[in-house]
Amino acid sequence: MKILFAIQGTGNGHISRAREIVPLLQQYGELDLLISGTQADVSLSQPLKYKLHGFSFIFGKKGGVDYWKTFKVMNLRQLLRDIRSLPLKQYDLILNDFEPVSAWACKLQKLESVSLSHQCAFISPNTPRPKKWNYAEWLFKYYAPATHHVGFHFERYADFIHTPVIRSEIRNMEIRNLGHYTVYLPAYHDQFLLSYLKQVKEVQWQIFSKHTQKEYTDGNVLVKPVQNAAFNQSLATAAGLLTGGGFEGPAETLFMHKKVMMIPMKGQYEQQCNAVSAARLGIQVLQKIDENFIAEVKQWVTSAQKIKVNFPDETAQIIANIISDYAKKS
Repeated sequence: MKILFAIQGTGNGHISRAREIVPLLQQYGELDLLISGTQADVSLSQPLKYKLHGFSFIFGKKGGVDYWKTFKVMNLRQLLRDIRSLPLKQYDLILNDFEPVSAWACKLQKLESVSLSHQCAFISPNTPRPKKWNYAEWLFKYYAPATHHVGFHFERYADFIHTPVIRSEIRNMEIRNLGHYTVYLPAYHDQFLLSYLKQVKEVQWQIFSKHTQKEYTDGNVLVKPVQNAAFNQSLATAAGLLTGGGFEGPAETLFMHKKVMMIPMKGQYEQQCNAVSAARLGIQVLQKIDENFIAEVKQWVTSAQKIKVNFPDETAQIIANIISDYAKKS
């Protein structure tokens, strides 16, 4: 059997989940990997068959998307060339984690594909989102269209939605609480965050920043470049995580029974949707960093936030079901 797994390279969540899924897929046949996008800080250990420019949003430094940089790196001509030239008829199964090139190539070539992603959970109207409709709902449907859907979210809002994929490296870590708080807010510059977190002197902070290449300390704040093993160790020994409105990071933190505070990116609808689901679980959500931020963070670090979740290890069975249900039968 020949399998293609196409992965979105914007942000770290897609590739982090793929690190768990790829070895399972390799058990069923010859696996080719495709990544498109330009904003991931983690990588796969397996070689890539295709590394494409894709269509990425660039993180800003004050809480949102940097639209000018996004426009500058956008290459629609190359995107269309890649969609038209991608050879897919050789594959018995095509899996897609919110990756647009392979998704639209499948549509153009009239091939079936399986969306294996967090984003496809929003195909269900039962999945929580803000009350006000947003044009970004079209992105959920048309950014990476597929014929079949296997989704992941904090809760099982529909039959095709599963609880999060928690990586084995996270499940097997020794979990402790050394008192510090881990910070991952990629849409904010570390110097901007420092100006606030230095004022919350009650605790130590460990910021993992996309905007620095060197480690440094300023007062009670340690700043590091994003690196998978270092981040995992920081989180495993933290009291909690201050993060954006992503999915995998908060899910892994909840699995570790640690506190979470979320600040979804401005203008990023998916993160706003995630924040609605997170708030339903009891996670504290802030919409912005403003004059109230320091007081809110001080209240959070002294709180006894306890959120119980059940994220069983179902990934191997999910992959087995996909192979059984959707792979071409020889």
